[in-house]
Amino acid sequence: MRQLLAALALALCWPMLARAQASALPWDGAAGVRAEQQRLLGAIERIPIFDNHGHPGYAGDPDVDAMPGVAANLPLRLRPDNPEWAAAARALWRYPYDDLAPAHAAWLARRKQQLERGEGRAYFDRILDALGIETAVANRVRMPAYLDPQRFRWVFFVDSLLFPFDTREYQSRNPDLAVYIPAQVKLRRELMAQAGAAALPATLGGYEQLAAAILRREQARGGVGMKFEIAYFRSLHFADPPRARAAAIYARWARGGAPPAADYAAFQDYFFRFLLLQAARLRLPVQIHTAVGPGDYFSLTGGDVLNLENILRDPRYSGVTFVLLHGGYPFDRQAIWLAARKNVYLDSSLMEFYLYPGALARTLRRWLELYPDKIVFGSDAYPFDPAIGAEECYWLAVKSVREALAAALAGMVEDGEVSEARALQMARAYLHDTAARLYARP
Repeated sequence: MRQLLAALALALCWPMLARAQASALPWDGAAGVRAEQQRLLGAIERIPIFDNHGHPGYAGDPDVDAMPGVAANLPLRLRPDNPEWAAAARALWRYPYDDLAPAHAAWLARRKQQLERGEGRAYFDRILDALGIETAVANRVRMPAYLDPQRFRWVFFVDSLLFPFDTREYQSRNPDLAVYIPAQVKLRRELMAQAGAAALPATLGGYEQLAAAILRREQARGGVGMKFEIAYFRSLHFADPPRARAAAIYARWARGGAPPAADYAAFQDYFFRFLLLQAARLRLPVQIHTAVGPGDYFSLTGGDVLNLENILRDPRYSGVTFVLLHGGYPFDRQAIWLAARKNVYLDSSLMEFYLYPGALARTLRRWLELYPDKIVFGSDAYPFDPAIGAEECYWLAVKSVREALAAALAGMVEDGEVSEARALQMARAYLHDTAARLYARP
């Protein structure tokens, strides 16, 4: 039955894919480029996908992210009136409408809720099968029973460990942080309680031991990587204070009181680096959000991926595998040069939603022409609401990347940069093999 449903969904998707192919030709192209793209697209459709990054879950599941959402001025393609969302619904659910008007969206929400109740783990397995996704990484606070552990691998959040002190001053900086930071504090307390700690240890050494125990526990529960969303909370530039300073700050503020911004930042500078070393010991890849973010107060300057260069090029962290989520967008041109480091990788998630296939093809071509073995696909699937859920996000991300990848590689083949056989090797590495190696189970 699973294979039949997958074949049906792919058949429903195909007309939309075919109509969009011509739009994903950014090169000065003759018929040769178009023909090459068609051949490559057919082969790319058959490559199983390893999705490096997403937030799968039912609408309303509070554990799909460690950070609550805030209102955002959405880019064009993410807005509810994008007709691609309705196309996704038609492909996945036999949606009988051409838009997501409120009454129509309610039909879709009811349809999905019915299937969720009846199918259990088979529900999301069926979505993956329909789209050719072999394995998907789930970035979640915790994994639910309804996600199949054979298909979904868990990457857990660790930002909360950077907030051990009173956060009143932190939260007062802007309205977005007033929403984000309490969620981090709540999660840190939950993690501490699960590790048997009712209160903060008295010393930095004690807190280091506690944090290390929490990481080991999350790995033992199935975690294959750890995730930082820290760019939403502060700059990605981490200074290098001595441990003695961090210890003094901890001793002063663990007893209570709200530390000034300089003290909180210095402690985080130190402890971020401590967590990286723990990741190296546990052989856990480290995912870091490195792109623009929603909300009114996200700092594009602070979130610039180049702020991480002092970390990424520091030999002390050569044992850490870094995955820079979202490819540093909109600084993706610069970010690819960070992948020159043997332990640094770029993920293209989010860009499949912000960019249409033509623009995405340009980015992918630049990356493929430089470090094709250091890039991975990610969907960033997320349940925005009961109608536009992680399911539709998976569909749109996969659709976009296949079109864009075929266009990028067709241009490279036509220009004599690579053979068709080499192009398909690159495609398989990007869509599957590189990420499968990064998150291989012991």
